[in-house]
Amino acid sequence: MESVSLPAFAKINLDLRVLGTRPDGYHDLRTIFQSLALFDKVTVTTQRGPLVITCDDADVPTDRRNLVWKAASILHRAVAGQRGDPTGVTIDLRKRIPAEAGLGGGSADAAVALMALNKVWKLNLDLGTLSRIGARLGADVPFFLVGGTALGLGRGDDIYPLTDLPTVHVVILRPGFGVSTTDAYTWFDSEGRRGRREPPPKVPPPGWPAWAATLRNDLEVPVIRHHPAIGRIRQSLVDAGAAVAAMSGSGSAVFGLFERADAARRTARDLARPGWMAVHTRTLSRREYARRLAAGVAGRP
Repeated sequence: MESVSLPAFAKINLDLRVLGTRPDGYHDLRTIFQSLALFDKVTVTTQRGPLVITCDDADVPTDRRNLVWKAASILHRAVAGQRGDPTGVTIDLRKRIPAEAGLGGGSADAAVALMALNKVWKLNLDLGTLSRIGARLGADVPFFLVGGTALGLGRGDDIYPLTDLPTVHVVILRPGFGVSTTDAYTWFDSEGRRGRREPPPKVPPPGWPAWAATLRNDLEVPVIRHHPAIGRIRQSLVDAGAAVAAMSGSGSAVFGLFERADAARRTARDLARPGWMAVHTRTLSRREYARRLAAGVAGRP
């Protein structure tokens, strides 16, 4: 029996521009991804019999609706050359990243499941091949094979690593409701450009590049029209001293960037509400991201 356990790190979208609609129905995007130290844990263990997925969150499906199941199915059929449903492994998910939050938890789990299955099934696939497979699962899956600070183009699956930003502390506030990606883009298409104004320039944390002064999320305005609480959360983070505060991805999570750990911890504590997720974490560089994934693949703590 062989077992591989990997962290599946969350992300935020520091910047998200919706450039138009593609012929395939997806949207053309330009986004800047940033890895966070917040993570799920994905453990793949070889065993006899059909694929079994277990999870400590009862709201997460453990059947073929789960992206991890789909990742195993693609590798099982297209790469390993096997027919039928995946066999030979159990996959356990320990969830810390909430669903429908814009933090990429499902995609992160799928990406590291690909890495772990590549190891235990001895497929010897390179990163480029895994990335192409990941793009079939979801637009942001390829990012989670790279991590750090990265530019995403196309559907968000064409990844270009950027110079890693200096480490900053991050407060994540996720209210007691989620926002589906489909709803967010539907609202954008129907009303997102109505009366939109460019936000005023921000004062980015020290050491960040000039582009950080113009960060925005094009999905934020239409989502806030339907969920005003998200706008109030963002303003609360600004009032608490966040250098940058914005909705991540399609929401509903909102992040605030802080220079000091004590300020971030205090803000997460003060703004917590019953039924909300309130977390203090930090950004993660690409080097640390790769090191921690490599340690898991190699079986090191």
